Amino acid sequence: MIRVAAVGDIHLGPDGQGLLRPAFETLPRHADVLLLAGDLTRHGTAVEARVVAAEVAELPVPVVAVLGNHDYQSDEPDAVTRILKDAGVSVLEGESVLLDLDGRKVGVAGAKGFCGGFAGRSAGEFGEPEMKAFVRHARESAQGLFRALRELADAGCRTRIALTHFSPVPDTLVGEPLEIYPFLGTYLLAEAVDEAGADLVVHGHAHRGTEHGLTAGGVRVRNVAMPVIDRAFAVYHLGDGDG
Repeated sequence: MIRVAAVGDIHLGPDGQGLLRPAFETLPRHADVLLLAGDLTRHGTAVEARVVAAEVAELPVPVVAVLGNHDYQSDEPDAVTRILKDAGVSVLEGESVLLDLDGRKVGVAGAKGFCGGFAGRSAGEFGEPEMKAFVRHARESAQGLFRALRELADAGCRTRIALTHFSPVPDTLVGEPLEIYPFLGTYLLAEAVDEAGADLVVHGHAHRGTEHGLTAGGVRVRNVAMPVIDRAFAVYHLGDGDG
C-alpha cells in the first residue's frame, strides 16, 4: 500500500515560518511521499519561497510540487522554483518524477493547469488573440500533463499520480460560486488524465470546494486545498504497484 500525503494552498508568507514544520515532521508515520498542489506562497516572491523551502527541507519523505497562480503573482516563478529545488523539492511543469518508495515505483506527473471551464460550458480557442492565447495556455498545460503521464507509462510505471493546481473536474468545485467555475479549472486536464491513465489526481485552488471527485473515466480526484481538508495534509492510499 502506498500512502500519499497532499496539501495545497498553504499560502505561506514571512509570518508563516515554522507553521507546518511540526506536522510535516510526522509524515514518516503517515505517508511515503508529500505532494504540494500549488499556491505555496502568497505573492510568489523569493522571500516567501524561502519560508516554504524551510518547511519542507530535509524531510524524510520525497516532496513533489507544482506551482499555483499565487506563485506567479510577482513574476518570479523561476526564482520560486529554484529555491524549492535547492531544498530538495521536485517542482514539475509538464514533467514527471519516478520515485522508488521502498522498492515500489510511483510516478508523479505535474502541471499547474489553467482556467477555461468544463464540458458544455467552456471557453473556445476562437476570436480575439487574447481569447485564443487564454485557451491555448490551458491546452498546452494539459498536453504537458498528458506527455508526462505517458512518459511514466512508457517507463513501465504502473502507479501514476497527476498533480495539478487547477481542477480537472467540476465535482471538486461544489461549494464555490457557479460563476467562477471557469476560472477554477478546465476539462482539458481530465481529458489528459483519462487518455494517458492515472490512479489519482490531486489539485488545489478551490478553497470553498469539495474534497472528492471523479473524472469521466473513473479516476479519483482529490481537492487538497488546505481550507478544504482543514489540516496540514490529507493522506490517500493506493494499491501496490511495482511496475
